[in-house]
Amino acid sequence: MQHIMTDNYCVIMGGGIGSRFWPFSRETYPKQFLDMFGTGRSLLQMTFDRFSKIIPKENIYIVTNELYAPLVKQQLPELKDKQVLLEPSRRNTAPCIAYASYHIRACNPNANIVVAPSDHLVLKEEEFLKDIKKGLGFVKNNNALVTLGVKPSRPEIAYGYIQSDEEAIGDFNKVKTFTEKPNAELAQIFYESGEFFWNSGLFLWNVNSIIDAFKRFLPDITARFDLGLDKFNSPEEKTFIDENFLYCQNVSIDYGIMEKADNVYMLGVDFGWADLGTWGSLYDIAPKDEDQNVLLKSRAMMYDSNNNLIALGDKNKLAVIQGLEGYIVADSGNVLLICKKEDEHRIKQFIADAQLKFEKEFN
Repeated sequence: MQHIMTDNYCVIMGGGIGSRFWPFSRETYPKQFLDMFGTGRSLLQMTFDRFSKIIPKENIYIVTNELYAPLVKQQLPELKDKQVLLEPSRRNTAPCIAYASYHIRACNPNANIVVAPSDHLVLKEEEFLKDIKKGLGFVKNNNALVTLGVKPSRPEIAYGYIQSDEEAIGDFNKVKTFTEKPNAELAQIFYESGEFFWNSGLFLWNVNSIIDAFKRFLPDITARFDLGLDKFNSPEEKTFIDENFLYCQNVSIDYGIMEKADNVYMLGVDFGWADLGTWGSLYDIAPKDEDQNVLLKSRAMMYDSNNNLIALGDKNKLAVIQGLEGYIVADSGNVLLICKKEDEHRIKQFIADAQLKFEKEFN
């Protein structure tokens, strides 16, 4: 298939630890590398497959922690080494996006870029690809930072929200406010107002628009990267990044730029999106039995039990469960987790406690 849109690029952020999916997701093998649905493709591979339908494979980059370089290359062998940008340390999404932007600008100073997390689910792929193409066309012709806002289907407290303004250019509304995860009362108000959308974490912009925004709002990052302008897309890039990335402040793109810039626009979308950030989000979208139990690639016999999620890493194992209501039962490797669904925010605490007690044995 001939690709005409050679100025279009994709950056997939794949460096997270995914600790909220413990014990399946471990520091050495985080969730983006897992096949969560038994499709034979990991979340990272599914994301790559999706974008490669509209963006040339050679224009797709993965930014990840250098710890995961072997996993990325194993799962996406079609990528050249220079398409896997390695962060020497964890510094949140803003430095990650700045690094990718500087690299891509050195390859193509007219690049239009879509930035995507590696662990999201999209159910209506055709709709999704249509919206991405529409967004890439918009940022090519407008000095705008675009985010995709998902029409909410419920008052969800686990997502950030975007409030759209009436001011618009075509289908793209100016963004009025960003709100981090609200409480239940506020989420209900957002849901009913019709003005608020879930923040999908998907962004589109021209490479010059985003680097200008970095210069304005996070000048310490651009000052650092400007020291090596001639190093990007060259054999010296890795050494330069290894020496300088550490000095970038740990800040998200939402907080560092999107909440401050005045040229932020939103495209309202509805393509069956889910942020697979938690066991609960997976429970919400998975098929359920007559007692509202989810068996994730697992064999289980359920008695007097409802509203549970059962995930067994060993397909030869059988779980027999009686009298449980509203629990996560996740068994993987050397850890069995049994936790109330409503308390899953404590999983990070469980990991920290296990590390204190047993060092890194169960991370």
